[in-house]
Amino acid sequence: MGNKYTVSFDEMNERLDSFLSLKSNIKRSGIQRLIKSGLAMVNGGVEKPGYKVRAGDVIELIVPDEPDTILIAEDIPLDILWEDDHMVVVNKPPGMVVYPAVGNRSGTLMNALAFRCRKLSPVGAPLRPGIVHRLDKDTSGIIVIAKDNVTHYNLVDQFREREIEKQYLALVFGDLKDDNGEIKKAIGRSWSNRKKMSTKARRAKEAITQYEVVQRFGYATLARVRILTGRTHQIRVHFAFIGHPVLGDSLYGKKLKLETEKGFIKFSRQMLHACSLKLKHPATGDYREFKAPMPGDMQEAIDKLKEFST
Repeated sequence: MGNKYTVSFDEMNERLDSFLSLKSNIKRSGIQRLIKSGLAMVNGGVEKPGYKVRAGDVIELIVPDEPDTILIAEDIPLDILWEDDHMVVVNKPPGMVVYPAVGNRSGTLMNALAFRCRKLSPVGAPLRPGIVHRLDKDTSGIIVIAKDNVTHYNLVDQFREREIEKQYLALVFGDLKDDNGEIKKAIGRSWSNRKKMSTKARRAKEAITQYEVVQRFGYATLARVRILTGRTHQIRVHFAFIGHPVLGDSLYGKKLKLETEKGFIKFSRQMLHACSLKLKHPATGDYREFKAPMPGDMQEAIDKLKEFST
């Protein structure tokens, strides 16, 4: 399967592998393999992965049909919070990717659901059937997947109209000034690093994040977060913007460990958990709320913060 992309002025000087990774939603490592195999052509010629693209460049990417377009069913245990004929709600563990991509074809949530569920909405097939929204690999918590098209489009509409209420628990760096707050700052794709989102992007969209403090530890704060918009990396970008990045976030803030008077606390991933999701059931119209307990690694970090802050 081949796709052609024309580089815009805003995208110039980006690395070829980064540019194609963003456009194709294929991991950068997978794109690099395709480039080295001669499957990415720039203006009809072959370039290295680090080639800096220029405005007007026409880039053709050829992605082999097999086995990248086959969703392989795998018997992977899942924490199912709800399942019926219309949808399935899962408590995704940290470290699990939602759907396959080049270089990451197995072990994903979709591989597991393909084994468990006889049917999923074909919207997004073959690799993303039923996907209505997503969570980052290192964000744990609740995600809902549609089993039929009517359910899929209904849930998409609820997300678009902001009728679905999503709440997160975020462990952020430092002591938040206010017990409650709202961060209202537009977010768009960073022009200097296409893997990142930014509040300084040239093409930004409205983003609103509300929070309330759950517990203070001096060195860090546990906050309950509600997002009114669903921008990519919204919580991570907004808290980094106000100077309180999510602990363990290697992309924004980079607070991978916390130094206290009693020692270091290390974080293997961003301390962000989708703890609650409330929606209207697409078939019955009843409101349902799903909750996911805090994962073990995040609870351990909080226990250490309690110990070190006393």
